[in-house]
Amino acid sequence: MSNPHSSSPVAESEGLIKTPAQLLVVVVLAFVVPIAVIFTIIHFLSGSDKSRNTPMMSDKAVAERIQPVGSVPDIEKGPSPLLPAPAPVTVAAAGDAGKPAAADGKAVYSASCQACHAAGLAGAPKLGDKAGWAPRVAAGAAALTASAIKGKNAMPPKGGNAALSDGDIKAAVDYMVSQSK
Repeated sequence: MSNPHSSSPVAESEGLIKTPAQLLVVVVLAFVVPIAVIFTIIHFLSGSDKSRNTPMMSDKAVAERIQPVGSVPDIEKGPSPLLPAPAPVTVAAAGDAGKPAAADGKAVYSASCQACHAAGLAGAPKLGDKAGWAPRVAAGAAALTASAIKGKNAMPPKGGNAALSDGDIKAAVDYMVSQSK
């Protein structure tokens, strides 16, 4: 009648995994193979380390590219590229070293100070503007000269002309104050 070795609909089907060891291998490979494939794809897409050693990827080049737009350069780098370079000022003779003459103050003003103080740029008081100079004159001549030598607000030290002596600055300040009284 019926053959015990024949297949019946109720009989167990034979599969690829026959032992518990085979089952364990299949489970481990099911986790390891996808992870290995993902890492291989990531490595392929990220490129090699050779591209990171180019001049475009140096620390300096990257810092220049990510610097904020419109950043302000250091004032210590030198005079503003927007203003003309101040003309050189002649130094007084050795006998007059302690006393700058009024004409020297006018020459220093014309060469170095006029660019800002004639037009009132960046809040600089205009030559002859009594109201603009009044609070500065009230602080005293010594304080006014010291702030001109060290620089104040938008004005760089010595008005941007480092070649000027302290006596030249004092003469220029005295000239501007005398014209504004």
